[in-house]
Amino acid sequence: MTPVLGISVSDAATVMDIFGTPAAGIRLDIGCGANKQANWYGIDFQALPGVDLVHDLTVYPWPLPDACATVAMASHVVEHIPPHNLGFIKFMNEVWRVLKPGAEFAIVTPHGYSPGYLQDPTHCNPCNENTWLYFMQEHPFWNFYQPMPWTIKYLAWDLSANIEVVMVKAALND
Repeated sequence: MTPVLGISVSDAATVMDIFGTPAAGIRLDIGCGANKQANWYGIDFQALPGVDLVHDLTVYPWPLPDACATVAMASHVVEHIPPHNLGFIKFMNEVWRVLKPGAEFAIVTPHGYSPGYLQDPTHCNPCNENTWLYFMQEHPFWNFYQPMPWTIKYLAWDLSANIEVVMVKAALND
């Protein structure tokens, strides 16, 4: 695979050269666009300046190794992930796969009832303050889809603006 921008992650040897030893890891900026955080590894579907890996975020698995990231963030991304056919569940499961155990995933998204969500014709995945309960294995909502488990470290929202949530990769309960 020849990337449009950034580096090739087409084989395990190259991936380990990029990510270093298993104890090391990357800080993953998911859907970074042209605004990637400094010293983070950016993945986006568009070949924009600063994007390290050009890849469609709805095609799984991403060309990243398991447990390669120490932390991840997605700023104004999840509202663009198509939810049909469990699309958002699959997205969250993929983030869970690439994170190290106990790693955090920070998400900012417009509240599903907000004008910011409603005005953009590319928004298709409305989230609210209860959306994140579906990912907590100890919550009854988890039983609907049984995604990979998370815990909620931080959750704040404004009905007229954004949701900010920090999810922590939880261990699988047997």
